[in-house]
Amino acid sequence: MNKKNFTYKKSGVNINSADKFVKFISLLTSKKRGKKKFSNIGGFGSISDIPYNIKNPKIVACTDGVGTKIEIANILKKYDTIGIDLVAMSVNDLIVQGAKPLLFLDYISINKIDLPKLKSIIKGIIWGCEYSGCELVGGETAEMPGTYGKGKFDIAGFAVGVVDKNKILNQNKIKKNDIILAIPSSGLHSNGFSLVRYILNKKKIDIKKNNFLKNELLKPTKIYVNEVIGLVNKNLINGCAHITGGGLADNIERIIPNKLVADIDLSKIKPLKIFKWLKENGISDYEMLKTFNCGIGFCLIINPRNYNKINKHFSNPFKPYVIGKISSGKRKVKLNGKVNWF
Repeated sequence: MNKKNFTYKKSGVNINSADKFVKFISLLTSKKRGKKKFSNIGGFGSISDIPYNIKNPKIVACTDGVGTKIEIANILKKYDTIGIDLVAMSVNDLIVQGAKPLLFLDYISINKIDLPKLKSIIKGIIWGCEYSGCELVGGETAEMPGTYGKGKFDIAGFAVGVVDKNKILNQNKIKKNDIILAIPSSGLHSNGFSLVRYILNKKKIDIKKNNFLKNELLKPTKIYVNEVIGLVNKNLINGCAHITGGGLADNIERIIPNKLVADIDLSKIKPLKIFKWLKENGISDYEMLKTFNCGIGFCLIINPRNYNKINKHFSNPFKPYVIGKISSGKRKVKLNGKVNWF
């Protein structure tokens, strides 16, 4: 009989390396959180408490990734910010409904376990969780040779939050004559990178030699949890939108009730330098607004009398400013004027 010494390791999967990574996460998270009764990194599942001070808790869950921003991280061999992006993209969705993030799980799939790379990513995830006030309770790391090319990987995040039934932000709270506030983004966040990479490729731009792009393209997504949840607790918000793929119009449209219109003045938008650079490199106004946040990472819809109270919750460079109002109509979103790119 022809016997072969087949092993999982020879097929490209190294369980020992995966175990080392799990132990690293467990050690790092235990140091960050101290002793928590239900934490179970490395187990089959984790148990978490629902906050006792919420009378009628409702659970909200979100999932997202960071898209092809990963490819920029691969080019620059810099992985310490995309973990922050991963957390931000989910928790910023949770707070749209007024939910406070409770816990987070990650999924990392990679061609071959690369401990320095994975440790860098997980440190960003843990930082994002700490900043958001939630806990990394578990996750999965899958070594998948033959599925991903050399050095390639993908990440996904899953967030769970809780909100009191009476504080859920829904369309019914948005009223005519409310105003729309833009909260600045930190940059591109985690959307539009396929178009960014297309431009870099077509124009043969080496970002490793371009200090401006090297700095801008991996800026982590701004996490808006602390400011927004503080406003939710004080009943100062009627509605909000996380400005991600689809841009300003598509994301605001999702929260506008029938017979009302978000009347937006595009000339009020304050584009950041990275968006001006993209505009200079041949992208139309329509494509800019449809693909990128253009400098607005989050929007609030509020009663105008609450503006001063809300403004105090934010510090520079994330101070909100007015870009429109809610009026009567059937279109849900109406864009007026043009963005002043330069």
